[in-house]
Amino acid sequence: MLTLQDVLAALGVVLNGIPQMIYAMSFGFLAGPTAIAFIIGAAGMVAYGTVMPISMQAETIALAGTMGRSVRERLSIVLFSGILMAILGAFGLLRHIIDFAGDSVIFGMKVGVGIILARVAFEMVKANRLVGIISTAVALVVWALSQNLVYVIVSSVVASSVVAYIKNKGPIGGIESEKFKFSLHKPMLNFNMVRATLALVCLTIGANIAFGGITAGMSGAEANIDGLTVYSGLASVGSAMFGGAPVEAIISATGAAPNPMWAGVLMMGLFALILITGLLPKIARFVPMQSIAGFLFVLGALVTVPINAWLAFGGATPPEAMAAGVTIVVTALADPFIGLVAGIILRIAAQFFGLSF
Repeated sequence: MLTLQDVLAALGVVLNGIPQMIYAMSFGFLAGPTAIAFIIGAAGMVAYGTVMPISMQAETIALAGTMGRSVRERLSIVLFSGILMAILGAFGLLRHIIDFAGDSVIFGMKVGVGIILARVAFEMVKANRLVGIISTAVALVVWALSQNLVYVIVSSVVASSVVAYIKNKGPIGGIESEKFKFSLHKPMLNFNMVRATLALVCLTIGANIAFGGITAGMSGAEANIDGLTVYSGLASVGSAMFGGAPVEAIISATGAAPNPMWAGVLMMGLFALILITGLLPKIARFVPMQSIAGFLFVLGALVTVPINAWLAFGGATPPEAMAAGVTIVVTALADPFIGLVAGIILRIAAQFFGLSF
C-alpha cells in the first residue's frame, strides 16, 4: 500500500523532470508522445520487479539535441540508440562493455559530458543574459545551502521564470501548445546520425550503471541493470517513434521511499498523465528555455565533473589515468563515443608500451 512518503517522493521526482521536458521541447521533442516512454517504463519496472524508474536527463537531451541537426535526425538518434540499448540489455552485454573499457575511461567519459553540460549552460546565458544569470545565481546559492538538486532546479527555474514574466509583462511563449495527435516519424540514416547514436549509447550505458545502481542502493535492492536497460531502451524507442523525447535511468528519490517500486511506478504514471493531457506545453509558455541554465551548470560543473573525476583518477594506474584524461578532453571536444574509443586505444597502447608519467 502506498504511503504519504511514497507519494511525496513521486511528486518530487515529477517536479524535477518537468523543466527537463521543457528543455527537450526546445529541441523539437514532443511532450504528448513522451508519455509512451513512461507507460513502458512503469510496465518494465513491474515486469522485472525493479526499483529503478526512468525519466528525462539533461545529459541525454543535450547530446541528442545538439548533435542532431534537425528534429527528424534527433528522433532517429533516440530511436536507434534505444534499439541498441534494448539489445545490449537483453543479451546481458553491458557489464562486458564496462569491463573492456575500464572504469577510468567510463568515468572519464562522464566528466567530459559534465563539461558539455556546463558549456550548454554558458551558451544559454549568452542567449538570454537576464534569465540565464538569475537562474545560475539562484542555482549556485541554493546548491551551496542545500546540496539538493531538486531544490536547485525548482528554485532556479521558478525565480528566472518570474523575472522573465515580469520583464515581458506576460507569458514568454516560444513553445507552442501541442495538439493531441500521435503520428509515426520516419527515421533517417546518415554518418552524423550513426556517430550521434553511438555517442548516446555510450552515455546511456554509463548512466544506467551509475544512476540505476545509486537508486537501487537507496532501497537496498539488487540493481538489475540489464532489465533496466531493456525497458529504458524500449521506452525511448516507443517515445521517438511518435516524436517524443529520450529517457534513461535517473537518480530517483523514490528509491528511498517505503515502497520504492510502487513509488517509481506512481511517479511515471503521474508524469505520463501530465504529458498526455497536454498540460506541460501550457506550463512551458511561462518557462523560458534558459531558465534551466543554472541547473545545467550545477549538474555539470559541480556534480558530474568532480564526482566522476574522483572515480576516474582515484587509485588509477598511470596508463588508466592517461586514458581517463584523454577521454575527458576528447569527449568534451567531440562526443562520448569518440572519447570512449580514444580512451580505450590509449589505455591499451599505454599498457603495451609501458607508458607512465
